[in-house]
Amino acid sequence: MANRGDNGISRRDVLQYGTGITTAGLLAGCLGGGSDGSTESAAGSADGESTTGPSGTGSETSESTEADSTAESTSYSVEIEPVGEVSFAEVPETWVANNGSWADMGIALGQEPPKGVWLPSRYHTHYYDRIPGVSVEGDAIEQLWGDGGVGKEQFYELDADVHVFDPNFLRNRGEWSQDDIDRLETQLGPIFGNSIFSRTYAWHDDYRYYTLYEAFEKLAEVFQERERFEAFEAVHDDFQSTLTSIVPARGERPSAAVVWGGGDEPESFYPYVQSEGTSFKHLNDLEVGDALAETDVKDFHSSRGAIDYETLLDVDPEVLLVRGQEAKTAEEFRDTVLAFMESHDVASELTAVGNGDVYRAGPLYQGPITNLVVTERLARTLYDVDEELFDGERVAEIVNGDA
Repeated sequence: MANRGDNGISRRDVLQYGTGITTAGLLAGCLGGGSDGSTESAAGSADGESTTGPSGTGSETSESTEADSTAESTSYSVEIEPVGEVSFAEVPETWVANNGSWADMGIALGQEPPKGVWLPSRYHTHYYDRIPGVSVEGDAIEQLWGDGGVGKEQFYELDADVHVFDPNFLRNRGEWSQDDIDRLETQLGPIFGNSIFSRTYAWHDDYRYYTLYEAFEKLAEVFQERERFEAFEAVHDDFQSTLTSIVPARGERPSAAVVWGGGDEPESFYPYVQSEGTSFKHLNDLEVGDALAETDVKDFHSSRGAIDYETLLDVDPEVLLVRGQEAKTAEEFRDTVLAFMESHDVASELTAVGNGDVYRAGPLYQGPITNLVVTERLARTLYDVDEELFDGERVAEIVNGDA
């Protein structure tokens, strides 16, 4: 838990309670204590004389008023659906995130990595190899998801200043109750976030989704990093302009099937119909056609069903993009997954396999840095682009605060 001073007030208390009377009371209590941790009586000082004059505006009251004013001048609030307006008395320093989308946003904003994420194995920190001078030790990030859900006690052990995730995800996928959510916010700190990676959850239909950069801007407000966000936004705008010049005409672009297939020798796959979620941003920005969109194959999020090679052969996409393979290099992927498909009785009949057009699909979770990296990678793969599509040195400057 958070360290507390002699007065019993911690930085956590200030962050948790936000602005207004409660924060003012906490700060006033902090200032009202003596140097030895004792609190003077309101009736008088140790020598029996009153510390206030007839009007009741002595030094103690003045200090409290000054503390109230300071709290009001440094406090701020940020609004995001579905949690509403969240108040902060000061900028959070420690945090947890649900996945690599939000984790990567924090890194882009110059923050320390989150203490924990749902699944660190899906936060692919090796993408930062593309950015000179930027790295994250993924092994140091605690896994929060296990045995079908997210454990509650872990949050008390991590004791973070802010928890960046959509509470409705935990209520619908993680077996949390509203009381569990309320208890975490009351005892530890605020929850702030939205499930942006997918747009297929029925429970999310009642409130808005955010694009990657809309969510990124919200988190920038939380960490008070407006300048870094605007610098990244400028890099992204330039990147989008560059993509416009390298994406082929519609009739020249391949149609791809996106599936999830883990391991070195996948026999079945979870199909993903492309949507507007941030996990498809690189595909949408490169205007990659969806081979599954006009078929009877149901999206994994709606059906939770798997398909086999026979079903893929019925679709026979020009390109097969396989998720669940991001830990592999391109060479490792070819030597395992593609090699297995080439020797498989049915898979070998796929047009994509025969032409060698089977590739890693990119991650489920993308933030501003990882999106640049995986979009550039896919552009090179599909469109034979040789040049670098964004300036990694410039990204490093923004992350490191040298911009």
